[in-house]
Formats: sequence, C-alpha cells, structure tokens
Amino acid sequence: MKKMALLLMGCGGVGRQLLRHIVSCRSLHATQGVHLRVVGVCDSKSLVVAPDAHTSELDDKFLLEVCRVKEDGSSLSKLSGFGACQVFAHSELTAKVFNMASHLGKSTGLAVVDCSASSETTEILSRAIDLGCCIVLANKKPLTATMEYYDKLVSQPRRIRHESTVGAGLPIIASLNRILSSGDPVHRLVGSLSGTLGYVMSEVEDGKPLSQVVKTAKSLGYTEPDPRDDLGGMDVARKALILARLLGRRITMDSIKVESLYPDEMGPTVMSVDDFLSKGLPLLDKSICERVAKASVSGKVLRYVCVIEGTRCEVGIQELPRDSPLGRLRGSDNVLEVYTRCYNKQPLVIQGAGAGNDTTAAGVLADILDIQDLFP
Repeated sequence: MKKMALLLMGCGGVGRQLLRHIVSCRSLHATQGVHLRVVGVCDSKSLVVAPDAHTSELDDKFLLEVCRVKEDGSSLSKLSGFGACQVFAHSELTAKVFNMASHLGKSTGLAVVDCSASSETTEILSRAIDLGCCIVLANKKPLTATMEYYDKLVSQPRRIRHESTVGAGLPIIASLNRILSSGDPVHRLVGSLSGTLGYVMSEVEDGKPLSQVVKTAKSLGYTEPDPRDDLGGMDVARKALILARLLGRRITMDSIKVESLYPDEMGPTVMSVDDFLSKGLPLLDKSICERVAKASVSGKVLRYVCVIEGTRCEVGIQELPRDSPLGRLRGSDNVLEVYTRCYNKQPLVIQGAGAGNDTTAAGVLADILDIQDLFP
C-alpha cells in the first residue's frame, strides 16, 4: 500500500470538504493501493500535527472533529485535548512546517496542500519545493505573486498541481498542458471563469435589474458576503494571470486591464455592504440595461470574461455572439474557449461547474492522487 503524507493549510469550506472526501474515500483508495496519511492541518492561528509524522497520522475521527470545530468558527487550538496530536501556536507554525517538510520531503515524501485564501503561504510553498515536497494548490494567490515566486513554484513541474486554482474541478490546466506539450500553439483564450458573474450576466440578459440579480445571487450563496469581492473582477483577474503565465506570458497583475462592475465611489471604504446593496447598486441598473439592449440589437449578449490573446490580457464585459458557447452560457457554469492551430475555427470548449466547495475539493483530491507515483 502506497502511503502519501499530507499537510493541509486552510480549513475553510474547501479544506474541510477535502478532509471529508479523504475520509469517505478510504475504501475506494484502498482498492487503488493508496492511503492518504494526513500528518498535519493548520489554519491561520494554529497547527495540529500527528505525534510522529514519520509513522503516525491524524486519524479519521480526529479529521472529522477538525471539520466540526472549524465549522463552529473555532480555532484548531481547541483540539489540544482531543486525541493524539501536538498543537503549535501561530508563532511556532512556520518553523514547525519547515521542520516537517525538511524531514519528510526527501524521505517518505510530503504533499503540502494549500486550500487557504492567503498570500502568506507563498513563502512556505516556495521553501517546501526546495525541501523536496510536492505542492497542491486551490489557493490562487501564490501563483499570482511576483514572477520570482512563480518561477520557483513551477520549477519542478512534476511536483506541482494546481487545477483547482482556475476552474474548481474542471480539467482546464491539464488540457492546456497537453495542448502545449503537443506543440500546438494557443492563440487565444476566452473564458467565463466566475460562477457568480456568469449567473449575474445571464440573468440581466433576461431583463432583470442588476441590483435584483445581485441580491438574489447573494441570497443563494453565490457571492461572497460582500458581493463587491466578486463584482470587482479581481478573482477572475487572478485566474487570467495564472492562465497567461501558463502560456508563457511573463506578466504581473498590474499588466491586466480589469473592469469593475461598480465605481470607486461605491467601494468598501466608502459604502457599507447594506448601503451598497440598497443605495449603490440600483444606480447601476440603467447603464447595464442599456448595454444589454445595445448588444441584443446586433444579436449579441454580454458576458464577463477574461481574454488572453497575444500581449492582450484583460478582464471585463464583452459583447459575444448569442450562439457561441459563451453566449449560450446560463447559470453559474464556467466556460473556457481555447483557440489553437488545431482548434482554429471551432475552439476546444471546456464547460461545467466551476465553483463550490465540493467541486473544488474533489479537484484538489484528484490532483493529490495524480502525484502518487512520486511517493515511495
């Protein structure tokens, strides 16, 4: 039985769902000859590790307790009296992670799995690569840091997997890597990579006011607690940057033109969430409605997309043909159109659920299993 040691960073919705997937798939993985050995879990304040990371692990009962504690909004430090584990405070966290990575990276092997939403993990991941570890990412921020950090993280391509940074469980990164490896140049990418903004744009197309659509999306749990985190476009911009760099563009976030759906005077430092929803958003209804009508006259629809073509990399509202894959998009699915030499007139289209904790966690788990051959 191949045993893979894992260290999980981040116990939010995706991290917790990943732990549940690992526990529920034990019998399936046993038939595949692999056992995922979770040796440590950390949040922003604490780290819990198995008594001896070389020989022991955090058992399934403990992992489910981690999920329960974090679901309640508590810190992992609350687990100090539950089962066999060691608990380290934030001040000791980084040093202990480096210690584990140093001891396990080049012996039993260690996969450092980042399901956080923090930029503070970037340095840890960079050191982990140097220490012989594998890294698996759902967190976009490390791959959108400086080019120096990006180069370090991707310097060992066999030891990094980051499918879930762009389309949750969709095979976007894998598909592009296969195309690039075959020598087929990618000329153009156009994608709707935000389930939230995909839903918003398809709903306003039906004549509903933007303010009403955003409020409905928030009530359905499609948006962040502050919908401006979605409407500002930065999440899509990070995904666009990851894709552009994958295609060989040596650019930073400052190189990307990003269209926000709200003006600066409605930003978080100026308006509360409640004021934005009740007073700010309604002021944007007329403008979006007029843009929808203008596009419709020429048989087009509005979609919030990223476009990567040549030196161009931008994120915002585009008018697209109604009968194109992106034009037909409804609801919160993600869609990416890939144009290459082989997929020239008819693009390769990748479509499906591109958000949600369950889908993203399943993508992370698949990435973990994809590197099992690197473990002894």
